[in-house]
Amino acid sequence: MTDPRRYSARLAVAACLACLALPAMAQQPLSASDWLSGSVRGPERESSAWRPGDQPPPGSPFAPGPKPVAESGAVGAIEVTRLDGGNPDAAGITPPRKAGLSADLWQGSDPAALADQVLRTPARLPAMTALLDRLLTAQLTPPETVDASQRGRLFLARADRLLDMGALDRAQALLAAAGHTDPEIFRRLFDIALLEGDEGRACEIMNTTPGIAPSFAARIFCLAQTGDWAAAAISLHGAEALGLIDAQEALLLTHFLDDAFVDSGETLAPGERVSPLEFRIHEAIGQPMPTVSLPLAFAQSDLRMNNGWKARLEAAERLARAGAIPARQLRDIYGEQRPAASGGVWERAGAMRTLEAAIAGGNPGPALSHAFTEFRRADMAGTLAAMVADDLPEDGTGHSAEIANWLRQWQGLPVPTPVPVADALALDPEAEPVIAPDTRRGEALLGAIADIDAAVDGDMGRAARGLAMLRALGLVADADLAAAQISLLPQMGAEGQ
Repeated sequence: MTDPRRYSARLAVAACLACLALPAMAQQPLSASDWLSGSVRGPERESSAWRPGDQPPPGSPFAPGPKPVAESGAVGAIEVTRLDGGNPDAAGITPPRKAGLSADLWQGSDPAALADQVLRTPARLPAMTALLDRLLTAQLTPPETVDASQRGRLFLARADRLLDMGALDRAQALLAAAGHTDPEIFRRLFDIALLEGDEGRACEIMNTTPGIAPSFAARIFCLAQTGDWAAAAISLHGAEALGLIDAQEALLLTHFLDDAFVDSGETLAPGERVSPLEFRIHEAIGQPMPTVSLPLAFAQSDLRMNNGWKARLEAAERLARAGAIPARQLRDIYGEQRPAASGGVWERAGAMRTLEAAIAGGNPGPALSHAFTEFRRADMAGTLAAMVADDLPEDGTGHSAEIANWLRQWQGLPVPTPVPVADALALDPEAEPVIAPDTRRGEALLGAIADIDAAVDGDMGRAARGLAMLRALGLVADADLAAAQISLLPQMGAEGQ
């Protein structure tokens, strides 16, 4: 005999599944970010945005009143509907010319291999971080493929690499350029919205667009977010009974939906891989999670004004160091308040405050020396250069003038006595010349970025080949800036003190 409780749970889920617009079964999506919210893996079904209680639109089969009747038996005019929504691999937010790149970089490459290389390419040197950012966001001609299932894979890899870099604004703009109706694109937009505290708009899109909900947990969260707590509770109990969400998610959502747990004092342990949804619900139930040990993108949530100044400072430093936010934004946050203590981030905030006043007074010398010492100690001399190099004089005397020289050269600005390019970056004259390929130039560019990154670990020979490839590809200015930054590493690095 069927257990009546299990039977009623099945009925509840059957009723709510009609309203939960969930995507059909798909292969595991490409993602470099393990923290992205998982997609639903359920049976294929037609999905609908209609929910019990809603008034069906006029003209639909379920609308009340008389049904439409054909006026004659004649064949109507043929209507044409475009089934192909376009290749998202062609999407971008920067024209190739503005990005300083050739539009045909991806030609000749296999999309799957190219996507994998995008995800694996490191870029720790600021010059290469900026170049990789331009490459990921540029609107380039997509690679040719005969396998339709590979279309969009490069696009998602580009978005995921931006997410891993913490560049939520660029990732969001890139994803929006391809539209939000694809479940995999919306899944990423939804996570970005959660991290930026804009989940209300994301839930509104989810509620009005069939088939894009990233997961049952996300749909339940949005039902509650829009005020439909009863539907959220029914969905949770039914999905839990049928094993459609795991125990960790069920427990977290139970605490989120039932205010009886507010005063229970029970602390929920985070999962092994924290998703933006889990992170946001922990915050909503009064158990916020620190972002220091989480992927870089989570630090963006600490920039919101509802966080304390110290948390915002630490997050902004972490993001600016990685090139995820403009250095100007960190500079503005430093100037918001007077440091409340000493040590760590407070020392840098105080040093920056003093340097701001010295720059305004036209004599940054002593303050610059102190600020450089503090920032270099935290391995943030490059971040200091990005913040103030434009405001430093080209001439001067003494150690402070030498520091100004380093910071300006690090940013590619003119200096009277530049640090010479390291001898180790010169190619062996007996080695084969580096020549740019006629096709698969994007792969060559990504390989060059990875080679140049090896200089951070001391492999100057490999970096020299990468710089030569950049020049062969026509990216001379990028190669020159990278060579200058590599040559300045002894002066700018924390170990150089």
